[in-house]
Amino acid sequence: MKLIILDRDGVINQDSDAFIKSANEFIPVPGSLEAIAKLNHAGYAVMVATNQSGLARGLFTISDLNDIHDKLRHLLSGVSGHIDDILFCPHGPDDNCDCRKPKPGMLKAIAERCQTTLDAVPTVGDSLRDLQAAQAVGAQPVLVKTGKGTKTIEAISKLPRGSKLSSTPVYDNLAHYVDTLLEK
Repeated sequence: MKLIILDRDGVINQDSDAFIKSANEFIPVPGSLEAIAKLNHAGYAVMVATNQSGLARGLFTISDLNDIHDKLRHLLSGVSGHIDDILFCPHGPDDNCDCRKPKPGMLKAIAERCQTTLDAVPTVGDSLRDLQAAQAVGAQPVLVKTGKGTKTIEAISKLPRGSKLSSTPVYDNLAHYVDTLLEK
């Protein structure tokens, strides 16, 4: 099975420090939907793993989150694409759950659902915690510069010398990464 895991905010859609709280605030990063469709047409199962602490903070409801994901699915259908599954962590940063990235709980759940290991599975994110979660399960961390990506490049540069994450490949955006992946 060809599998890829994507973070949502900052990778698929534009991120906001005020959180994406409604379907109206969900604005795709240019080229991201088409990139997902390309992955689908190349035989990839596309999974999303996203921290959504806005739920725990009371900024939006599960109904709002479902509306956001319905909009994502609808927009993808317009470009002949789809997401195979979306996993989300509803907890806040201090809840000490196993699913909030950088902990690997959501990624482990994806491996179980897909009945596979995540060894070298591309896991695309824009934050250090996305990359750390990928590394924890043996997946291949991939960083995009959209969202928090530029700040994450700086954070990676401050990691201890020899850190495996310091060699994380960096791409302009999801479309750039997918084009590169599919050319191989």
